[in-house]
Amino acid sequence: MISRLQALLRWCFMHVEALFNRAFGDRMNPLYHLGSITFFLFWIVCATGLYLYAFFDTGVAEAYASVEALTHGQWFAGGILRSVHRYASDALVLTMLLHMLRHFGFDRLRGFRWFSWVSGVALIWGVYVSGINGYMLPWDKLAQYVITASFEWIDWLPTFGGALMRNLIYPASISDRFFSLLAFMHIGIPLVVLLLMFIHVQRVPKASTNPPRPIMLSVGVTLLLLSLVHPVLSQGGAADLGVAVTRVDLDWFYLLLFPLFDLWPFGRVWTLVGASTLLLLLLPWLPPKFKRSRQGELHMTVQPAAEALSLRSGETLLEAGLRQGLTLPYECRNGACGVCLCTVHRGRVDHGNYQPSALSEAQRARGQALMCCATALSDLDIEVEGGTARAAPLREHVARVQRMQRLAPELMVVELSLPDGAPLHFKAGQYINIVLDDGQRRAFSFANPPKRPSPIELHVRLIPGGRFTGHVFNEMKVGDTLRFEGPLGDFTLRDSQHPILFVAGATGFAPIKSIVEDAFARGLTRQMWLYWGVRQRSELYAMELAEQWQREHPHFHFVPVLSHENAADWGGRRGLVHEAMLADFPDLRDFEVYVCGSVKMVEAAVPAFMAQGLSEGFCFTDAFLPSAAPKSPA
Repeated sequence: MISRLQALLRWCFMHVEALFNRAFGDRMNPLYHLGSITFFLFWIVCATGLYLYAFFDTGVAEAYASVEALTHGQWFAGGILRSVHRYASDALVLTMLLHMLRHFGFDRLRGFRWFSWVSGVALIWGVYVSGINGYMLPWDKLAQYVITASFEWIDWLPTFGGALMRNLIYPASISDRFFSLLAFMHIGIPLVVLLLMFIHVQRVPKASTNPPRPIMLSVGVTLLLLSLVHPVLSQGGAADLGVAVTRVDLDWFYLLLFPLFDLWPFGRVWTLVGASTLLLLLLPWLPPKFKRSRQGELHMTVQPAAEALSLRSGETLLEAGLRQGLTLPYECRNGACGVCLCTVHRGRVDHGNYQPSALSEAQRARGQALMCCATALSDLDIEVEGGTARAAPLREHVARVQRMQRLAPELMVVELSLPDGAPLHFKAGQYINIVLDDGQRRAFSFANPPKRPSPIELHVRLIPGGRFTGHVFNEMKVGDTLRFEGPLGDFTLRDSQHPILFVAGATGFAPIKSIVEDAFARGLTRQMWLYWGVRQRSELYAMELAEQWQREHPHFHFVPVLSHENAADWGGRRGLVHEAMLADFPDLRDFEVYVCGSVKMVEAAVPAFMAQGLSEGFCFTDAFLPSAAPKSPA
């Protein structure tokens, strides 16, 4: 029964979410942000409630008058905020219940998730008690009905024995002190709810408590418009305990149970509430049984960082990585955007539920999966693009310019040394950010291999009008100091047996140089081809070094390509560098390709490589962005 209900809910959510993705986009789909929207609505309720409480009089005789003065005397603030307070409270219940229903439908309540589920059930009760308590305070006819019905229901319990209803026998029975207690409960209970919300997200890795700004703006504008079009007003005048309330309009978000008080005995209503709560609390342990790994704890290795992680039963690959401190690419966390795509090199996964637009059958056939949905069925070895480093603040270093050498009219080799010659540990292919005086950053790749960590070698190309490169060529001198952050980036050599094609444009040669020299130092014998494209021959500033590699290492091959120069003494290749490589390798199905150069070059080359059989999982890029922007993988 539970499995069938969950299957129906999954089908409904997946189809509705697909419609919402087309309407709002996967990043702004509100169904993917139900938890954070609930947090946002809670803060709106708190903010508006504090304003209303500042003008609310907690005396029984004055409560109704103070609410009316707020509503009508300052409608521009108090009246609107009263309506926003009410509608935000209703919306909070709606998003909270949808959030719970979605997690139940996708069976995200078992195993280690039981803690979040059980604390969520407690949250539901906290929100309901706080909301019902809030309906007692305006002291209109609706408040009279809510407080009378609630006290009668609670007094049915043997513990109370009619103690609450004695406060409602006569019109003057409710004292100012008792009413003040009700008012202060409306502050204390939300504080408990806030504590429960904090507890609720503790076991959710990188839990987001703020929805995207466009969603926050949309929710706020919707609440405001609803408040203007249909303002919340008191019902039936001031409360009068001497006259029974015969008709009120109920808020079905909070007062859904109240009609049952007139239809059923109180004991039956208590049974319904108690059984429903117990069922919700026990759901994580009810059939169908949670599928635990028969092999005990599973493990996953994440490349290229070679991070070894433990996997809890039922935990998605993304949750495991985030829980253990990795910075992994993700966006929607619900199988819709495709940002968290990974390649499974070894092991088996359950792909889970996702939108077909995020993971095609062809991608699944290539061994790819979405980390936010996939769970491990065995030990895994996966490869992730976009970051697998430990989440830690970037460390800033101060280095001294040790050497400067101009190898070409527009190319300067700059060597930096750290204090006392301390080495900087990095991976071949990574880069650093030079930090300028005003905090701006300029990215440059390591050109030296990790086996020779000091001095740090950078290849700086003069950019017309470039602030930092102009300083390097015109003002910088040996002995100057520079601040930088790093190492950064994951444009690094993967561990496989595929032959390698390097495609470098201009100073894209720098990280390739680091990778190639590191490969030589480690004794790798994989076949390697380097295609280096520049405009004119004078820009091949390290041509002799590349030719030396070719002579000394039989598995390395070098092909320089000129795109602009028409010199008669040039007998080598001409044209665009990626086209030269494609002409030599019409079928790229068995290769790894590493592309480093300008954004324009990378954007032109990669689709052409894919068209000639290169798999997405074997194409690695590093695009040089303009100097005003930080460098990042393409």
